[in-house]
Amino acid sequence: MEIMRLLRAPGGCPWDIEQTHRSIRRNFLEETYEVLDALDRDDPHGMCEELGDVLMQAAFHAQIEAERGRFTMDDVVDGVSKKLVYRHPHVFGAARADTSEEVLVNWEALKREEKGQRSTADAIESVPHTLPALWRAEKIAGKTAKAGFDWATALSALGKLEEEVRELRQALERGDPADAPHGVQEELGDLLFITAKIAQMSGIDPEEALHLACDKFQSRFRRVEAAADKPLAEYGEGGLVALWRAAKEPS
Repeated sequence: MEIMRLLRAPGGCPWDIEQTHRSIRRNFLEETYEVLDALDRDDPHGMCEELGDVLMQAAFHAQIEAERGRFTMDDVVDGVSKKLVYRHPHVFGAARADTSEEVLVNWEALKREEKGQRSTADAIESVPHTLPALWRAEKIAGKTAKAGFDWATALSALGKLEEEVRELRQALERGDPADAPHGVQEELGDLLFITAKIAQMSGIDPEEALHLACDKFQSRFRRVEAAADKPLAEYGEGGLVALWRAAKEPS
């Protein structure tokens, strides 16, 4: 924290002095994704380095606020320490929680009490709008499910998915502007939301599922491109489908 203070003090680094919460917002995201990449690769050296970079981002934002007199890094650490104690009464108090499921139920109840959330609608509104959209949809779906607003099974939710596909088809066939009421944008959003809902009911992270689909598509497209004997733009739809089917065959 002292290094960060010196960087932003008169005579410090001109770049650091100029920064605001907004100007370095993307840096926080990038550093977080780099931590996730190191975790996925089980790279201890990378984890150590990238976690340090994320910690530096937290220090940067805390220093900006300390200069404004609104809070300090000590307040940040004190706040999260108190939160950990408050949300673990089965460790630091007299409550009982013998399983992970019981811990999560208690955690959610304490969180809602702590934040003054009187309804499930309040809890939904608290889900950050800045989350990736599929992740936000999954979290919203999970909160409504805990309130009893749910399908019996993921399989039964497929009927809603099929309904949304039909409505998207109708929107495309009408040819209205994409952002018109019940247009392609709205219907596509509904389709993606119910897809995230089915993922939530199945215990699947929709972001991870889509990443895996991207990896699979990338691999198959490479085989398509390698098998083509002319530019892909010169193929008709039937030829492209044939190339794709061939790419799907086990190598």
